[in-house]
Amino acid sequence: MNTPQRAPARQDRSRDASHHIQDGRQRGRRRKTDEQTRDLLDVIEQGAVIRRHQFFSDFRLLIVPAVLAGLMQCVIYSAVILRANRSDWYNLALVCIMVLLVPVAAAIIIASVRTREFPFSLSALASFIVYNIGVVILSAMRIPISYTGLLWAAPVAVMAMTLAAARLTRANKDRLAILDFPGARKAAELIGGNIAIVDKKAAYDGDFDCILIDGTAHHTPDWNRYLTRTHMRGTRILPWFAALEERRGRVNLEHFDITHLAYSPSQIYYTRIKRLLDLFLVAVSLPVTVPLGALVWLYIRMIDGGPCLFVQTRRGYAGKNFRMLKFRTMRRGSHGGATGIDDDRILLGCRLLRRTRIDELPQIVNIIRGEMSWIGPRPVSLEIAQRCERMTPAYAGRYLVLPGITGWAQIQYGYAGTAEQELEKLGYDLYYLKRISFDLDLEITLRTIRTLVTGKGGR
Repeated sequence: MNTPQRAPARQDRSRDASHHIQDGRQRGRRRKTDEQTRDLLDVIEQGAVIRRHQFFSDFRLLIVPAVLAGLMQCVIYSAVILRANRSDWYNLALVCIMVLLVPVAAAIIIASVRTREFPFSLSALASFIVYNIGVVILSAMRIPISYTGLLWAAPVAVMAMTLAAARLTRANKDRLAILDFPGARKAAELIGGNIAIVDKKAAYDGDFDCILIDGTAHHTPDWNRYLTRTHMRGTRILPWFAALEERRGRVNLEHFDITHLAYSPSQIYYTRIKRLLDLFLVAVSLPVTVPLGALVWLYIRMIDGGPCLFVQTRRGYAGKNFRMLKFRTMRRGSHGGATGIDDDRILLGCRLLRRTRIDELPQIVNIIRGEMSWIGPRPVSLEIAQRCERMTPAYAGRYLVLPGITGWAQIQYGYAGTAEQELEKLGYDLYYLKRISFDLDLEITLRTIRTLVTGKGGR
C-alpha cells in the first residue's frame, strides 16, 4: 500500500532534478554567450588599438620618401612651367600643393593596406588613383594645368613610393615571432634573423606583424580560439615553412605539395593577360631585336658558315616537347654535353653573346608560337628533364606554366649543367609558380637587366 504513495514523490523529485539540470544548462549557455560577447568586444577594442599602432609605425617609414618625392615633383613641374614663360604663380602654387600631397596620400593608402605581397602594383595603383583625384579637383576649380609637367613629374612619385613600399615590406619581415613547439628553435635557426620564440601570452601581448605556427602542433581545437583572436587584431598567421620560403626565395621540396597552389584573384587575372603582355613586349622590342639578330646571324655565318641557329628539343608547357631556337655559338659538330667554364668549343667572340644572353634572341619566335614566355622556368633538355622527373614527382610542377627566356631560378641560381643541379634550382622554380605575379615578373626583369650588364652566370 505504501509503494504507490511513494511513486509520485519520486516523480516530483525527478522533475525537479530535470528542471534544475535544464536551468543549469541554460545558465551555462547564457554565461558562455556572455563570455564570447565580451571576448569579441575585447578583440575588437584591442584590435583597433593595435591596427592604429601598426598604421602609424608603417606610415613613419613612408612619410620621408613621400615628402621628398613631392618636393622633387614640385621642382620638375615648376621647371616645365617656367620654361613655357608662364607667370601665373597662384595656379603654380596650387598645383605644387597637389603634387606634394599625392605621395603623402599614397603613403596613407599603402600603410592602411594589410598585405604587402605586391608593393609595385600597390604603390603604382595608389599613386595613379590619387593623381587622378587631384587633377579632377583642380579641373573643377578651373585651375590651368600643364599636363606635360604632370607627365614629367608623375614617374617620380611612382618610383619613390614603389621603393618605399618595398622598404616597408622588408621592414615588416623583421617583426616575426614563432609560437613555441618542440621544433621551434630549429625552425627559427633555419629562417634566420631576429625571431623570438614566444608562448601564447607573449605572442598576443607583443608587437609582432606575423606569428609563425607549426601545422601539426598548432592546428588544433585548443589553438583555434587564440589564433582567431590574434588574426582579428591584425597580425598575420603564417606557417613557419612559408616564412622560410619568403626569406630564401625558394620552396623546400620536402614541404611542397601541389595543393599549395591556391592563387589569389589578382594572380589568376595576371596569368590570363600574361600571354598578351608577352606579345606586346615582342612587338615593342622588334625594332631593336631584329637588327641585332641580323648582325649576329651575319657574324656567325662569316666566321664559321651555316647553320647559324641551334635547334634543340626541350620539355615545355604541360610536359609537351618543342623545338627551342638559339644562335649557334659553338663550332659546327661540337655540340653535346654541358658547357664548361672557358669551353674551347665556343666560337671567337661568341662568349660575349652567351654572357649577355644575346644568343637567346631567336627564342622570340618561340614566344610568338606560344611555346615560351619572356619569364618562366628555364626549359631543359629531354635527357635532364626525364632524369629529374624520375628523381622527384615535384619536378612536373614546372610544366604548369610556360617556360621562359629568363626566370626566378636563373637570376637566383644561374646555370645548371646536371640533373642534380637542376633539382637544386627546382625550389626556385616552384617558388615562382606559387608567387607568380606582375610584381615578381617586374623584379625578375630588373634583376635580369643587371645580370646582362654584369654577365653573371653565363657560360
